[in-house]
Amino acid sequence: MTIASPPDLSPTNGTLPAAKTLAVPPNGQKIGAPPAVAPVSRTAKLITAMTKSRPHISDLIFSPGRLPQVEVDGQLVELQFSGLNRFSPDDTLAIARDLIGDSQHHMNQLEQNGSTDLSYGIPGVGRFRVNVFRQRGTCAIVMRAIPRSIPSFDELGLPKVVQEIVDLRTGLVLMTGPTGSGKSSTLAAIVGKMNAERAIHILTIEDPIEFAHKHNKATIHQRELHMDTPTFALALRAALRQAPKVILVGEMRDRETIEVALEASETGHLVMSTLHTIDASKTVERIVGVFPLGEQQSIRVRLAKAFRFIVSQRLIPRKDGNGRVAVLEVLKSTLRTREYVEKGEADGKTLLDAMRDGSDEGMQYFDAEIERLIREGSIDCDTGMSFATNAGNLWLQLADYLEDANRGRRVEPREAEFEIER
Repeated sequence: MTIASPPDLSPTNGTLPAAKTLAVPPNGQKIGAPPAVAPVSRTAKLITAMTKSRPHISDLIFSPGRLPQVEVDGQLVELQFSGLNRFSPDDTLAIARDLIGDSQHHMNQLEQNGSTDLSYGIPGVGRFRVNVFRQRGTCAIVMRAIPRSIPSFDELGLPKVVQEIVDLRTGLVLMTGPTGSGKSSTLAAIVGKMNAERAIHILTIEDPIEFAHKHNKATIHQRELHMDTPTFALALRAALRQAPKVILVGEMRDRETIEVALEASETGHLVMSTLHTIDASKTVERIVGVFPLGEQQSIRVRLAKAFRFIVSQRLIPRKDGNGRVAVLEVLKSTLRTREYVEKGEADGKTLLDAMRDGSDEGMQYFDAEIERLIREGSIDCDTGMSFATNAGNLWLQLADYLEDANRGRRVEPREAEFEIER
């Protein structure tokens, strides 16, 4: 059985040369079996053409029944290339095999778990964080585009308070937010600035490695899960014997990793990591909730002493359509915030209250930042409301702005597109 291969695209004109074919094993054959012909150059050329098709591409998507898709500023765009039809299940399977290559671990993971994470690079084009997964009995692929250069604080528009992380010696720094909110880029900017300014040993543990850092003033070692170490927790325990000053853990996924990260932060290391939580309060709840009830108070005490910053991010489309702007919530370790983490939140004693009152110490919260961007004209009012933590309160805060903007025209408050529980 043969299918049309991924097109042999020129990145300059996107035209398709004479059709070629790729041998594909019969349906039902294990994914781990190598294809008869490896379409290395054709897959790479398709990815190159997709990458160059639009500015501000964050993701590339290959799905059966669809043409190639890219995500631009949070919206999917379907690409049409001459001679390329919608992907069949065999097409996406062939591309998946090409991306995985000869890595038996990732083949086995896809077979056994239904998905696998890996990194993929094309010289001169870029690097990608890839997830291959099964859906409805077929393979689909999502590739996150990783910028070729380490982003700077100015490029990301990060608040000045975040730069304080660069000079920290010990403790725990957590970067949180949903997938695609820019957590990895912010951490890369922090590590890049450390690399340029501090003569220290930095160790990263990632799944997979995203931004490739070069030795500068600092020495940086980057370990990839499954290639250099079997688990985050094992790599973290080993890191305590590898004399780093800074340890970056790609994600705190389980109880053991959280325990070792806390231990490392308590023993003279600066530990930075990520969590898929929406704000500071949910981050504390997630960490404490991983542990049995009898251990939760001791974990609260340890976390209150260890944490230095909890930074949460959301990316909001710009009003002019030119990309997205990062909105950050910043919780900083102070006497008050440590007390709230240790004793738990109560009426009038919440982390949000502390951030509202902590502007002099560099703290900020989502809705105030969204209000500022709306008043500046950087983001649309309706769009900002849909990303707000409390859209009703934000609407009241913007009452004067909305009255001026609508010049007497009655405007009904919009419901937020999603509710954020506290």
